[in-house]
Amino acid sequence: MRVIVFGAGAVGGLFGGRLARAGHSVQLVGRASTVAELLEHGLRLEGRTEAVVRVDAAESLPAGSTADFVLLTVKGRDVGAAGRAIARAVLEPIPVVALQNGLGIEDALSRGLAEGGWTDPSRWIVRGIHSYGATLVRAGVVRHAGDGEILLPRADGNLSAGTVDRLAECLRSAGLSVRRVEDLPRELWRKALVNAAVNPVTADHGVPNGTLLRDPWRGQAERLLREAQVAAHLAGYDFGDVEADQELWRVVRATAENRSSMLQDLDRGRPTEIDQISGYLLAVARRAGVDLPFTRQAIERIHLHEARGTRNSPPT
Repeated sequence: MRVIVFGAGAVGGLFGGRLARAGHSVQLVGRASTVAELLEHGLRLEGRTEAVVRVDAAESLPAGSTADFVLLTVKGRDVGAAGRAIARAVLEPIPVVALQNGLGIEDALSRGLAEGGWTDPSRWIVRGIHSYGATLVRAGVVRHAGDGEILLPRADGNLSAGTVDRLAECLRSAGLSVRRVEDLPRELWRKALVNAAVNPVTADHGVPNGTLLRDPWRGQAERLLREAQVAAHLAGYDFGDVEADQELWRVVRATAENRSSMLQDLDRGRPTEIDQISGYLLAVARRAGVDLPFTRQAIERIHLHEARGTRNSPPT
């Protein structure tokens, strides 16, 4: 199959590399420095996947581009701009698979695709979730740090029944674990709870995920988890303490050696997805007149790190 991977960072590199290694035609779209490395040396995968893969790469999609689907792997904050770029280059709409952390991604992507010229863009969006651990070592080099799975909807009212089936089979052919679920929105909230507990604490303190198993980091993560559960309840999704705790610590143990995506962003002096994750939860609570003090403080601390351009000196 022909696949456009829009976003050549850690996740895009891992999935794009695995798809290319399986024989699919892959075009990666990324930053200039990454594209230069990919074209000269190929994409290097390290860790649980060891390979050097030759892939097509470009800084932008040429007009008239086409493929069987787009795998969108940019950060949540960049989804709107990516949608505009995709729609301007791909004139005949194709499925766009959004795998970002956070909530409200579909709305941002739909707006971007519409601004780029697609009509009725929401019918082309496939929302997904993944739990693979990937770290960008440097431009063109990705460490596969932990196995996980990709969740896709069992049925999608916008697309033909066979479209998501073909997408799932394409991903499975690359050795990626894919699971179809009935209630993807609830799974998105489940992932948001874990991200809201793990990412801000690991990013603030500069520690890998497994450190959260010990205090004081464990207590900080648990307080953020409880507030995330409040926001989920207000949005109509109830997660009991037992269910939420089991999922949090399952993910932490499975990705113990991984540095969260938010921490990786701060390591590189880049903006994080704190507003798409914790900020979304805070907004849901505020609309209901509820305050989430620990979440609010976590957002403030991450924004301080972003303003300083580094994670090395934690704000006091």
